[in-house]
Amino acid sequence: MGNYHDDTMEILANKGNGNYAYINNLLEAKKVLLKELTGTLFTLAKDVKIQVEFNPAMVGAYRLLGYENRLLAAEDFRDDSKDAGEIGPGHRVTALYELIPAGHKNVPDLEARRYQQAGDSRTTNAAMGELLNVQLRYKEPTGQQSGLISLPVRADRHKNVDTIDQMSVDFRFAAAVAGFAMLLTDSEHLGDFTWERCLQLARAGRGADPEGYRAEFYRLVEAAQLIKRSDDSRER
Repeated sequence: MGNYHDDTMEILANKGNGNYAYINNLLEAKKVLLKELTGTLFTLAKDVKIQVEFNPAMVGAYRLLGYENRLLAAEDFRDDSKDAGEIGPGHRVTALYELIPAGHKNVPDLEARRYQQAGDSRTTNAAMGELLNVQLRYKEPTGQQSGLISLPVRADRHKNVDTIDQMSVDFRFAAAVAGFAMLLTDSEHLGDFTWERCLQLARAGRGADPEGYRAEFYRLVEAAQLIKRSDDSRER
């Protein structure tokens, strides 16, 4: 049909607690059916939910990049009747947030909160240097009641890092992937991020790349950039 209906497959996988993949060549088949097979066939934890709480004394505003169709209401985090995703062996999830430091001139004018003002000792841990707290709820494969894991993240972990070019190889590659998604959708939050900057981050974040996946991503960005230039030329 000329369309592999990715959105329909995602809905079916979500409703059936399954996984889906688009296999268009032998290398992709090897990745899905050999490298990642155990992570999709066996469930280590079910109804896994992640909640991130930022310290308002240090973070004035934040925005989650992507995951629009995965968001849960805050009250659903503790509700074991709400369905969530399954995690298999070796499964890894990356979430990126755009942060504006507390007190920065670009912090949006939000409605005042009576009990969660920045610097309030009841709701922040500024003295302890905490930036955020990550909570994870999950159920055992045959369980019905969720367990909780909570981990605070300190702000001084990267206190000597001033630019993204000083971040880890994996962080720079993740930023390139997120930026690529924003370029494809002409996101209003792009700012001065360009195709060239995306390629630069992808090169810097390639690392060892034993399977060649990151190199494949770089070629994909290059191809998309050429298509974009061609479309722009036709419009002019």
